[in-house]
Amino acid sequence: MEDIQGKLVGHSGKGRLEKIGKAVSFICIAFIVFVVVSILYFVASKGISTFTKDGVSLSSFLTGSVWNPGNVGEDGQPLAGALPMIAGSFIVTLLSALVATPFAIGAAIFMTEISPTVGKRILQPVIELLVGIPSVVYGFIGLTVIVPFIRGIFGGSGFGVLSAAVVLFVMILPTVTSMAVDTLNAVPRHYREASLAMGATRWQTIYKVVLRSATPGLLTAVVFGMARAFGEALAVQMVIGNAALMPTNLITPASTLTSILTMNMGNTVMGTLENNVLWSLALILLLMALFFNILTRWIGKKGAMK
Repeated sequence: MEDIQGKLVGHSGKGRLEKIGKAVSFICIAFIVFVVVSILYFVASKGISTFTKDGVSLSSFLTGSVWNPGNVGEDGQPLAGALPMIAGSFIVTLLSALVATPFAIGAAIFMTEISPTVGKRILQPVIELLVGIPSVVYGFIGLTVIVPFIRGIFGGSGFGVLSAAVVLFVMILPTVTSMAVDTLNAVPRHYREASLAMGATRWQTIYKVVLRSATPGLLTAVVFGMARAFGEALAVQMVIGNAALMPTNLITPASTLTSILTMNMGNTVMGTLENNVLWSLALILLLMALFFNILTRWIGKKGAMK
């Protein structure tokens, strides 16, 4: 009888602990949701005030090529054209992703399919080291090595989209590689065994079986790397030149959304037009982050359906 009572008391104690755990988990989740919603509301309200209070039209903001919010153009609209920064962000992101993707997938194939031992002993620690390097170090290396190198090869100042793309390529390479390695390792082993048993070579198995099975995961890795590149600020600011001009070529100074934000946010007064247009740029960055998130989830669902 006493044993039964002891078990009931113990079970009751576990039930109370379970309820407490659920309550703590719910509070933490509610707090996270509250913080995210607050950030979205704050950035959106500040960014939208450019169009509702300061009289800047959305079309002139998105398509204008002159960035000088303190002055007014001939049409009476403030010169707050964000197109140079938007174009610069997209060009730098796409260039870095295009260069990093083949290197990352090639390294992942080598680490998982060709030489897993060498990959784990040598390449994996190197990738983890690259991930842990601060952005300012990448930017300083770009400023002292990449910018002079591009200046010596192509002329000009060396600052521009090309320098920023090279720096971002090195920065996102370990991230994309790590995710690609995990994706390739997740491909079932019997896929490889069945392909080899049917007479396919190792390279045919890698190309026609492993890579095709891992395509959704590889695309997710690339999108994740693009999101990292799109939101990078300090390293890009140090090598791109920070000129609010349309990037007509790759070796002239340009700017991105993040570089303009980090340069000017501390030099404006809250509530002024100059400050509100910066919040509008931040809103574009936030929307792009949401877009990359949605795209990643969509790719994952498509892969799961297959």
